[in-house]
Amino acid sequence: MRVAAYQAPLLAAGSMDALGLIRARVEWCEAEGVTILCCTEAILGGLADYAGNPTQFAIPVDSGRLDSVLAPLASERVTTIVGFTELADGGRLYNSAAVFQRGSVVGLYRKLYPAIHRSIYEAGRKVPVFRVGELTLGIVICNDSNYFEPARLMAAQGATALFMPSNNGLPPALARSELVDQSRNVDIARAVENSMWVIRADVAGRTDALVSYGSSAIVDPDGMVVQTARPMSDDLIVAEIDTAPGAQRRGWDASRNRAVMEEYRAHVAAHVTTAT
Repeated sequence: MRVAAYQAPLLAAGSMDALGLIRARVEWCEAEGVTILCCTEAILGGLADYAGNPTQFAIPVDSGRLDSVLAPLASERVTTIVGFTELADGGRLYNSAAVFQRGSVVGLYRKLYPAIHRSIYEAGRKVPVFRVGELTLGIVICNDSNYFEPARLMAAQGATALFMPSNNGLPPALARSELVDQSRNVDIARAVENSMWVIRADVAGRTDALVSYGSSAIVDPDGMVVQTARPMSDDLIVAEIDTAPGAQRRGWDASRNRAVMEEYRAHVAAHVTTAT
């Protein structure tokens, strides 16, 4: 299966201009036989932590409004993973990613570990997997990739690919190119630990308030980096990936896996703490 990661330009907070940009990438993927297009974390509207009034671009899911917003991305051949700010009951906000397939949202992942101290996002509590054609996949959003348990739980549920919508846009005083290397090391670790493909899509560029060097990459189950995006620039990277799991998952012990899963599910059910 061919998959792609879209390294999108870093847009101003609250901007929905990415819809048109994604549509152009969907059309390219249709022509090139790409089945899954992974977009960045909060590609629609940007991160709510940096917005003055995030409820202006936060999108509810249950009302059907998200389907309407994403309608321009509808495709019979390309499934798109789209990051956005979700408006839930009681005005709660989640940093979410939707799996958009044939004009409908067929799956939703909520970020487990909002990365900014005292983030306005609530923490998600579920670790689902999704099915696209012959591929079982997991999604983790940016900072979630720094924790081994979510990827391990998804792999244990049959996922052979892990998609990572990311947004490493930081204030200029905090942004640094070394973050790309750090992200790459994390991608390799998650790939090798679980013998799974890792596909990261990050933002890149500058605004008046933020900078991101762009850490988009595709890593194979042996930890080999097969594609990387151009630094500081929008880009699209593509790879052919295996949909079937390997005969064995590297470094796995069945009893230890069960213990890890039981402990982590209890932890998530009780409360996933916000990372500082």
